[in-house]
Amino acid sequence: MTQAADHAIRLRREAFNRALAGADLKAIGPLLAQGAILVTGTDSAVISGRKAQLAAWEHEFAASLRTIYTRTPDTILVSPVEPIALEHGRWQGVTAAGGLPLASGTYTAKWRKTGADWVIEAEIYLTLA
Repeated sequence: MTQAADHAIRLRREAFNRALAGADLKAIGPLLAQGAILVTGTDSAVISGRKAQLAAWEHEFAASLRTIYTRTPDTILVSPVEPIALEHGRWQGVTAAGGLPLASGTYTAKWRKTGADWVIEAEIYLTLA
């Protein structure tokens, strides 16, 4: 299960990255648990719930100087006793217009398998640059 879960979570993260790059809200929704929580990297703002996160992304996608965020997993630790996993990795935000780096750091995401799919329950970000 560990290798299969690791692979599935990495595929879901890739799908999230594609959705962010393409400003595709419909693709983001199914990747988030209903009560998903996101803690931002700079001001530690808490965005609670799928609906609130989709609203935040919609606002981000409409910005005149849009930022594209990419998360790159380094490790995924899958629980041997529950259908949960922690993803640790690096994130970067670049300008949509030219790909210039704006911010970057590390993150941790908690995933839960619900039915056949893994969904994000929580993410916390740390801004390092």
